[in-house]
Amino acid sequence: MGIKLLGAVIAIIAGVGGITLLYFLLNALVERLPGPWENRIKPYIFIAPAVLVVGLFLVYPAVQTVVYSFANDESTRFIGFGNYVDLFGDAGFRSALLNNVLWIVIVPTLSVVVGLVVAIFADRLGPRAESFSKSLIFLPMAISFVGAGTIWDFVYDANLTGSQQIGLLNAVVTAFGGEPVVWLQQSQFSINDFLLMNIMVWLQAGFAMVLLSAAIKNVPDDTIEAARIDGANEVKIFFQVVVPQIWPTMIVVFTTILILVMKIFDIVYVLTNGRSDTEVIANLFFKQLFEFGNNGTAAAVVVVLMLAVIPLMIYQVRQFRLEEQGR
Repeated sequence: MGIKLLGAVIAIIAGVGGITLLYFLLNALVERLPGPWENRIKPYIFIAPAVLVVGLFLVYPAVQTVVYSFANDESTRFIGFGNYVDLFGDAGFRSALLNNVLWIVIVPTLSVVVGLVVAIFADRLGPRAESFSKSLIFLPMAISFVGAGTIWDFVYDANLTGSQQIGLLNAVVTAFGGEPVVWLQQSQFSINDFLLMNIMVWLQAGFAMVLLSAAIKNVPDDTIEAARIDGANEVKIFFQVVVPQIWPTMIVVFTTILILVMKIFDIVYVLTNGRSDTEVIANLFFKQLFEFGNNGTAAAVVVVLMLAVIPLMIYQVRQFRLEEQGR
């Protein structure tokens, strides 16, 4: 433990010190140039290390993944669109796509709705009660997806051989005279999918609440008072006055959670590993690469996921810019 801590401290000092020294030397070299050239080159000198790191660790792997998606499973021979044809012809992949669609429709929507409802009611409490309630709702954000999956595994646990139930849901069911249910195997009507989605909503509702609460507090009191004077009730004030003014924030929160949900892996991997029709794209990629060793198929899965995420990221960046311009 002591050696690891010492190594971490040395890495931080070396990293911070090294980059500081690098920028100092580059700045000293640029300052020796004639005035006009110094002003032209200095911005590129300072952004060059960041661009290099992004290119090395993000752009290059992305390009390499696209290349591998057109190669065989050993990445030794070009096979064209064969991986994509096999992928979209696979019923398991189509099922994973459908599950991802359910995730991206339901989870961001419920997270925003729950976060908005909590923000509205928490803002009506006193300062201490508001802080306590918001802290309680935000607390799951500090838990990793794996940790959250482990916690909820106990909630959904089923003991079919004995009367004592560890799982909270089955404890309630058996308390009312029912039989314990293996919840995560209930694929009918995608019940197990919804139970997994519930974990993600529990994790992200606090994030949505914080941002939406801040947006609600920024709504001018004058507009609300004017609506009340005009005879509008609280429901109309909320939907016709408050919501239009916090709509950009709602879109940003929705899109942020949406991008996160499209890459969902940990919760599914920990609780079901894709069994009982709960497969998602990211977990399918993990299996193809690390369990089956199909490099080409795994790369094709990643490319499909990247192509789906990129438009959403562009949209989110535009929304951020529009929100900043509105301010």
